[in-house]
Amino acid sequence: MTSTPPADPLEALSRPARVGVVMPILDEERHLAEAVAAVLGQDYDGPVHLVLALGPSRDRTDAIANDIAARDHRVRTVDNPSGRTPQALNAAIAALDDVDVVVRVDGHGVLDADYVRTAVDLLEETGAANVGGLMDAEGITSFERAVAAAMTSRLGVGSAAFHTGGESGPADTVYLGVFRREWLARTGGYDPRFVRAQDWELNHRIREAGGLVWFSPRLRVAYRPRPTLRALARQYRDYGRWRRVVARTHAGTINLRYLAPPAALVGVVVGLAGGFVWWPLWLAPAAYLLVTTVGGLAVGDRRLRPLDRLWLPVVLPTMHLSWGWGFLTSRVRIA
Repeated sequence: MTSTPPADPLEALSRPARVGVVMPILDEERHLAEAVAAVLGQDYDGPVHLVLALGPSRDRTDAIANDIAARDHRVRTVDNPSGRTPQALNAAIAALDDVDVVVRVDGHGVLDADYVRTAVDLLEETGAANVGGLMDAEGITSFERAVAAAMTSRLGVGSAAFHTGGESGPADTVYLGVFRREWLARTGGYDPRFVRAQDWELNHRIREAGGLVWFSPRLRVAYRPRPTLRALARQYRDYGRWRRVVARTHAGTINLRYLAPPAALVGVVVGLAGGFVWWPLWLAPAAYLLVTTVGGLAVGDRRLRPLDRLWLPVVLPTMHLSWGWGFLTSRVRIA
């Protein structure tokens, strides 16, 4: 399928678009039932089918997924022996029969009840190849609530619209994504070489092929943050590592927002070490600590409880410096 898709094929349908939802699953025992229930409970007139791509989980994820599939004919499972996200997504997409629209959801993401209906409407209204909205982080524990606040603040993640909100319009990338099926076929789907950042990389290829990627705050997915500081550091290290891979693979895709975390890390390390030779260098890490402490305690999130805020001076540097470390030490090369 290499021909250019019609300008708006969904508009020509006399029936509601057939929707397939794909969900890569690995160690999602804690949130899987909630994520699946949100998919199956969509307020949408057309058919919605769900494919769960099961990686080699170490908890009860597979048992929960198989039980759900046995009880609801709209759900099926496929194996993903590698456990990697792009392979899981491609296997799930391949298992979808005769759908017009493909919705990506994660095993720890909870769709709003009108998510599918709104996304299909946006595809029709905009002619976009892919639409997406807000990654609305919501924590359960005190630590998770602090991470959620950091992930939805400019101090934590910069100006990314799918984190912090903004006006509808064209975007470089969006969170998760709701795709016209023919655009996934045209671009070859997810690149299995990208263990992380596969969304950004796919959206780049869609835009290079002439497709429109559209952000709208009308679309919202509740996201469950990592539950521990170690897991958060590993997550952001991998984000930085693989964003560097995208930059190496696709020239011109880096900007100042992506360079801020490695610059912060270099400034902190050089300042700490160099201060023993020339003390004014200590001002750099001191200033960074002051900004993340005062700024973290002042983050304007009404969901935060007083004790939750005490985590933010730890959470923010963990996110920034782990991302920067991953970016600076990335040795992955895509042939």
